[in-house]
Amino acid sequence: MDKKTQKKPTEMPEKGRILSKPRIFSGLTLILFSAVMALSFISYLMNWKADQSQAGTMLDKTIKSSNIFGKIGDWLGNIFIFESIGIASFIIAFLLLVVGTLILKKKIFKPWKTIGHSLFFICWLPIFMGALTKGQGVLGGVYGYQIMDYLNSIIGTVGLWTVLAASILLYFILEFNLRPSSIKSKLDKINENTIGKVKSMMPDSNDDFEADEELKEEAEEAEEETASRVTVSDVTKNSPNTPINTVREPEPVSVPKGFPEVPVSTNIETITTPNHTSFEAEPREVSQPVNLNLSSKPTIPVSSPEDAFDIRPSVPSPAVATAPAPTQEDIKFNVEVAPVIDILDDSEKQSQELVEKHGLYDHKLDLAKFQMPPVDLLKDYGSEEISINKEELEENKNKIVGLLKNFNVGIAEIKATIGPTVTLYEIVPEAGIRVAAIKKLQDDIALNLSALGIRIIAPMPGKGTIGIEVPRKNPTMVSMRSVIASQKFQNTDMDLPVVFGKTISNEIFMADLSKMPHLLMAGATGQGKSVGINAILTSLLYKKHPSELKFVMVDPKKVELSLYSKIERHYLAKLPDAEEAIITDTNKVINTLNSLCIEMDTRYDLLKNAFCKNLKEYNKKFAERKLNPENGHRFLPYIVLVVDEFADLIMTAGKEVELPIARLAQLARAVGIHLIVATQRPSVNVITGMIKANFPARAAFRVISSVDSRTILDSPGADQLIGKGDMLYFNGNEILRLQCAFVDTPEVERLAEFIGEQKGYASAFLLPEYVSEDSTSTVGAFDPNEKDALFEEAARIIVSTQQGSTSMLQRQLKLGYNRAGRIMDQLEASGIVGGFNGAKAREVIISDLHSLEQFLEDLRS
Repeated sequence: MDKKTQKKPTEMPEKGRILSKPRIFSGLTLILFSAVMALSFISYLMNWKADQSQAGTMLDKTIKSSNIFGKIGDWLGNIFIFESIGIASFIIAFLLLVVGTLILKKKIFKPWKTIGHSLFFICWLPIFMGALTKGQGVLGGVYGYQIMDYLNSIIGTVGLWTVLAASILLYFILEFNLRPSSIKSKLDKINENTIGKVKSMMPDSNDDFEADEELKEEAEEAEEETASRVTVSDVTKNSPNTPINTVREPEPVSVPKGFPEVPVSTNIETITTPNHTSFEAEPREVSQPVNLNLSSKPTIPVSSPEDAFDIRPSVPSPAVATAPAPTQEDIKFNVEVAPVIDILDDSEKQSQELVEKHGLYDHKLDLAKFQMPPVDLLKDYGSEEISINKEELEENKNKIVGLLKNFNVGIAEIKATIGPTVTLYEIVPEAGIRVAAIKKLQDDIALNLSALGIRIIAPMPGKGTIGIEVPRKNPTMVSMRSVIASQKFQNTDMDLPVVFGKTISNEIFMADLSKMPHLLMAGATGQGKSVGINAILTSLLYKKHPSELKFVMVDPKKVELSLYSKIERHYLAKLPDAEEAIITDTNKVINTLNSLCIEMDTRYDLLKNAFCKNLKEYNKKFAERKLNPENGHRFLPYIVLVVDEFADLIMTAGKEVELPIARLAQLARAVGIHLIVATQRPSVNVITGMIKANFPARAAFRVISSVDSRTILDSPGADQLIGKGDMLYFNGNEILRLQCAFVDTPEVERLAEFIGEQKGYASAFLLPEYVSEDSTSTVGAFDPNEKDALFEEAARIIVSTQQGSTSMLQRQLKLGYNRAGRIMDQLEASGIVGGFNGAKAREVIISDLHSLEQFLEDLRS
């Protein structure tokens, strides 16, 4: 038996070592491989563009890898992250770590629960990242992008996010047991505890009295027990074998010398002494808590085994056990809930009552049946998908790389992005290459590619690359219908959405005119400037109701904006005495701009009285009926001033036009007045420094020289555009190259006819009347010696037609607006016509020509 027992312990460990070696090796290998994968993935995400391009060059020694594990790391990152599941690949590395620890019999994680969680995140995390990044980058991988794109095409963007949110919510419900029953039980417990605390804080007077009686009885019982204490010798004589029941609270016990110590316990039922002598005591409830120190065993010295010792409950003294009696027998404790103080003043209460009675103010009520124009009014140019010509791309790439090598400029990486009009080649130069060396080669690259215009962006904003924009041989048209019908435009929440077209990456580009807040456009003749204005106006007409938006159109060319005359009673604004809403006369332009300044000042007064900072807050208050219309308040629509040819106005009027334009540009944005100014001559005497300072947003079509490009954009590049809607947009931070959407004249006509055929307002939106400084001096202080030379002739025309209209004097006497206005003011001061009557003509006081001749004779004398 001894030999067998000696062999077993020597043989068994040897077999265990043989079996455990493969297991240790396998476990450590998996753990090590999981660490390699995780570090490779991290390094790949930091340099994924370079690693992706080097994933297929495993055997090429000339190409160096930027991954921490070299080309193996590139290959792992490309296979797992880019071509598979994105950042969810880290979960695969984590699963390898879990399997390795299980093989080593180290149960750090719960295996089945860990695998279940990991599979959930492997399935849904790539889809979520693909939806979040919209397929840009590698966070979602090919799997995430494909599934996201498939779901998006079937159930739409809202449905996709609903599915993702539902899956995440279901995961948390199953993981944290968020069932309604469990939540309700937890809330009930919290309510019970809260109610118990509140009841304990509010005792009744009868309860206090009963508690005092109980404390007195306990104190009397304690005194009786203190008086009737017994010794051990007395107890042993009377009952030698009676078991003792301990009291509810544990107390230190005295033990004779030489006896073993008895450990103290909170639930002791019996204590038997070494001489098997038991003691009996009556169990008793104790009201006061007893502090026990259980950190060490109690050691109590006793003289001898025969000596008597007491085992009795430690009763607190009456002074300690009895609670202090209240000073009064009945203490009343009342709890009152403070009422909610109504902090609303009378005006807010009145506005709430009006809203409850009539609802919010609806500014669309006057044209409640107005229908927004459908997309079918715009022409469908068919499919606008970008065709990829791989031969053209490869040819241009080889030419760019070869030319740069000829000038000793090495390239580490090159990437192509195909847009509607141009293709962007992004290159990463090798270390030590200066950016200025590539900028100087712009003309050489254009010559080598035989391209119309090459634009080099060095460096590209936010990227460590240099961009070379090369025009495509077969550009793709961007129609207005395609951008208007897009979900991005239809679902936008911008105040004044303007859709320009598409970017170089074929994405629809939109901007909010209320945030620009003014737009300056420039471009040579025939490069798409007027089409760009029509695209902006079409965008606004498709989004804003006539009650929300008004246009003031200035067209010195007289033919560009005349198509919009049909929507005069819906969207246009004009002076009270103007016959046409679209302004073509320079004198009327000056009065209109000054009238807009008066409207701006009036709106600022309304905002001041309403304690609002901008038009949006003011209209919201007015809709909530917090502003009284009797005090002059009204719903304020946005006003957009459109000037098609600004250079002509500057040449004819000069400062008279520049000063009100500059004043509107400086102040009018807060009150909803925005400017769109276009010119084909972006020189410094037309676009002055005062105007440029207040127009941060600029759109540049193709110009003749780089000087004009620097004038409009403060940088070159507009002279390298290819025309036909190719434009650069500067928003104050960066320059974006766009292909402006094309809208033809018949499309604009159909749009204007659709709006004009519907019911409109009684007239166009009337701007405040502007009276020039020359004419104001004659009103109320008429001097016959200073009357105009055409005063009498004008008076005869007014009396004979019985119509006091300034515009009629302009037509009949062939005068400018300022002189006709001064004559009308003199006629008013002399008593021939009445005062200004809004949109109506002035009242003619003298009824016939005979009476007029007598009146004029009296004036001459």
